[in-house]
Amino acid sequence: MKEKHYNDFGSWIKKKVGFKVQKISIDAGLSCPNRDGTKGTGGCIFCDNTTFSPAYCKGDKGIKAQMMDGINFFKRKYNDMRYLAYFQTFTNTHASLERLKQMYEEVLDIDNVVGIVIGTRPDCVPDDLLYYLEQLNKQTFMIIEYGIESTNNKTLEYINRGHSFECSRETIVRTKDRGIFVGGHVILGLPGESFDDNIKEAEILNGTRLDIIKLHQLQIVKGTRLSEEYSKKNFKLYDVDEYIELVASFIQHSRKDIIFDRFASQMPGEMIVAPKWGIKSHEFTDKLDCYLMKNNIFQGQLI
Repeated sequence: MKEKHYNDFGSWIKKKVGFKVQKISIDAGLSCPNRDGTKGTGGCIFCDNTTFSPAYCKGDKGIKAQMMDGINFFKRKYNDMRYLAYFQTFTNTHASLERLKQMYEEVLDIDNVVGIVIGTRPDCVPDDLLYYLEQLNKQTFMIIEYGIESTNNKTLEYINRGHSFECSRETIVRTKDRGIFVGGHVILGLPGESFDDNIKEAEILNGTRLDIIKLHQLQIVKGTRLSEEYSKKNFKLYDVDEYIELVASFIQHSRKDIIFDRFASQMPGEMIVAPKWGIKSHEFTDKLDCYLMKNNIFQGQLI
């Protein structure tokens, strides 16, 4: 296998835990403070969590049952695999501390589970929770992933995110100060943001203490408020080749030590209004890798 032109998550995590690792997505049955009235209502205008939840990840099952179903699904192919419990759906720090402790510790008792990944919002991690996670991080491998989505506050307001970029920046610092690996989600191509705006985001994120970045292309999901906006305005969406150029430039402008976990998201075709690429996430990554190699593009090249 040819060496990647960027720091890829698969290679990094294998070095950290000593095994090939698979994330198992979990729906813990929690809500979101931007939906239940704690911070706001309606949620982000692009959001439909069912678009990225695998079949075994169902909130009406217990957490341990979901984890075992996921492990059984993957171990048929990979007997030597180890697993990360990925609390993915909605906001996985939005509950009492006692409930969160029970959730996290339950999955860590399962054989071959070597750590946890907690997906949440930067405005939903109080200090008492961070103190607990700091202690837990000393016992197991841990990543906390924050939905940053954009570094532009006008965009964040437009998508009804409910927090500012300053909140994200501050929470990344608070988490890193506890010795915990920090990941961030960013959506490229949000309405009103140009190619150059997104490259500027890479430069801004370089100034944070992020360890890991997940990139998503903007997708219009049926039934969301963004789909209503799109039907009226029909704003710019990237095709595959355009998005590859954007991601390649983002990589060139990214700090050399940042880990890239993902470059594009894959949703069920029947749920997408646009863009309909018709390729899977791993196929996109293969195309991106070929583009980077062909054009001699490397991470951090233009810093």
